Amino acid sequence: MIVWSYLLKATVTSGDPHAGRDLSRTYDFLAMETFVAPAVRSKRRIGMLAVLGALSSFGPLSMDMYLPSTPTIAANLHASQTLVQLTLSGCLAGLAIGQLVAGPVSDGLGRKRPLLAGLVAFTALSVACAAAPDIGALIAFRFLQGMAGAGGVVLSLAIVRDLYTGTELARVLGSLMLVFGLAPVLAPVIGGQILRFTSWRGVFGVLAAIGLALFLCAWFLPETLPPERRTPSRLHQLAADSRTLVHDRQYVGYTLAIACGNAALITYISALPFIVEDAYHESPQLFSVFFMINSLGLVAMAQLGARLVKRVPVGRVVLASQVVMAAGAIGFLAAALTGHPPLAALLVPLFFFLSFFGSMRPNATAIALTNQGAIAGTASAWVGALPFLLGAFLSPLAGLGGEGAATVAGIMLSALCVAGLPCVLVIAGRRRSQTPDQ
Repeated sequence: MIVWSYLLKATVTSGDPHAGRDLSRTYDFLAMETFVAPAVRSKRRIGMLAVLGALSSFGPLSMDMYLPSTPTIAANLHASQTLVQLTLSGCLAGLAIGQLVAGPVSDGLGRKRPLLAGLVAFTALSVACAAAPDIGALIAFRFLQGMAGAGGVVLSLAIVRDLYTGTELARVLGSLMLVFGLAPVLAPVIGGQILRFTSWRGVFGVLAAIGLALFLCAWFLPETLPPERRTPSRLHQLAADSRTLVHDRQYVGYTLAIACGNAALITYISALPFIVEDAYHESPQLFSVFFMINSLGLVAMAQLGARLVKRVPVGRVVLASQVVMAAGAIGFLAAALTGHPPLAALLVPLFFFLSFFGSMRPNATAIALTNQGAIAGTASAWVGALPFLLGAFLSPLAGLGGEGAATVAGIMLSALCVAGLPCVLVIAGRRRSQTPDQ
């Protein structure tokens, strides 16, 4: 916490004597007059943000609800721990690829139609997962389920970017993190309770019901990209738009920081059930309680971060959060290296890592997207897709340690969180941002 306070007050400096000044200018846009769409200056705003927050939570919802049942799936389908981890990797890969399709397509067709189509497909594929006869089919269905759910993840972000800029964008993204954070709080708890009455297949039945409910809610969302602002279908222009984004160092730096942070989160999600249930022989219900406590920290810090940007440059909030995340990850690794420490010695540093991820992600996203209004769908797609691509590759590795899974997970968490620091300080920090008013 001392580091947190210091970084919020200090001017960021480096070997370059002008780096602190340039990094400060990077966030000048947050002091500018912000735009808020008149269409959402009404009582419908809270309801719309609640729906968008729920849609943005498709990632954690699809992964976290069935986490308490992963050991049960392994036994029921006669599959190894590594194969069960591939059901998570398949979902992550689907979420990544689906965003790279849905985002550019929505720049040409509008946001609402691709969103509704994805929700219908998600509901049907959740039913297919529930009926999967073997682990191979479950992996395939999970991949397709992730692709379908990706529309909710990327299009909720694109809709918010359509409506807001500047400090209001950062604050709204922080509010969405409240709902986003409730998904990992509630999902494993619900999943653990479902297992008391039915099998893991019932968990996917509940996911199908949630998909149907969100389809009904999304039907009443407004279209935020009117025809005059659309471009011809951008799917074929993905490479060209991506090259444009690569030349924006602010976008690249913060997108990479988000990717590292999210990949660390996915590593935590992948490893925790095997650490708690297999290595420490605790129940799925107790695992869900641990998961809930950590996720409440994420929600609390997301709200604190949304308030801090009114007084503190958003870049300092991101940097301070990244430092505490790295400290928490290193603390977890240090505890894991002692052998078989008390479970609390692992969970406390994880709490700090996860909590400050809650203040890092929405504010880093706001900075990354501030200059990308013309290609908001594609920009949002890469912000969402990169973490899932990286997580899909890393999540099977998190369970390789068996009884020593905590050590493997600690190494991965530490490497990812530390890697996020140069993304913010070096890649994004040495070039002045072009504000919306420039």
